[in-house]
Amino acid sequence: MEIIPAIDLINGQCVRLTEGDFAQQTTYDADPLAVAQRFEAAGVKRLHLVDLDGARAKRPVNLPVLERIARHTSLHIDFGGGLQSEDAVHQAFDAGARQITAGSIAVREPETVNGWLHTFGADRIIIGADYRDNHISINAWAEQSERTLREFVEGYLASGATTFICTDVSKDGKLQGPSLATYTELREQLPAARLIASGGVTTIADVEALAAVGMHGAIIGKAIYEGTITLEQLQPWL
Repeated sequence: MEIIPAIDLINGQCVRLTEGDFAQQTTYDADPLAVAQRFEAAGVKRLHLVDLDGARAKRPVNLPVLERIARHTSLHIDFGGGLQSEDAVHQAFDAGARQITAGSIAVREPETVNGWLHTFGADRIIIGADYRDNHISINAWAEQSERTLREFVEGYLASGATTFICTDVSKDGKLQGPSLATYTELREQLPAARLIASGGVTTIADVEALAAVGMHGAIIGKAIYEGTITLEQLQPWL
């Protein structure tokens, strides 16, 4: 299972939100590059980089940060936030992203994202499946759609997508443990999907449990910054 630390960006700084709420923001480091370099020094290979300013602006804002991290580390970066057009996706790749995550646009405009899968290849486009109570969340997680998590993932699998970041919005940034039952069920129902767990990963026992379920990866954010999981504890996966 791949360990994928997360860096969320606001005003070029490394922050974390709780349940995606900009009013519940904690700033952890003014220099995201220094954070990324600490991850790399510990043996981390992957990085999940989220442009929260871009998500609000509906266009990439923190591309210079992406470019700095890509230039000064060898991390495999997947980048998301504000990617609403093919031009924006090109900009992210040109700045050094190896993959991009299609978030809310994957719910709102499936035709657009299916076009990206065709143009760039399924290995470069990750589908963001944000959900609460087993239904896909929309509009910055403020509303629920009628589509279930399974229906959403199944639909994109049929379109050629392979990799999905499944974020339990109700757990994001709250250090309450991941949604193991949901992931277990989804793995059984859709074994072809490469599922990356996001939200709630709090302890090394959570990481072990996700690996046992057969998850392709685990995104870990606040737990690393708060010290409930250390980079040393993650060494067996690195």
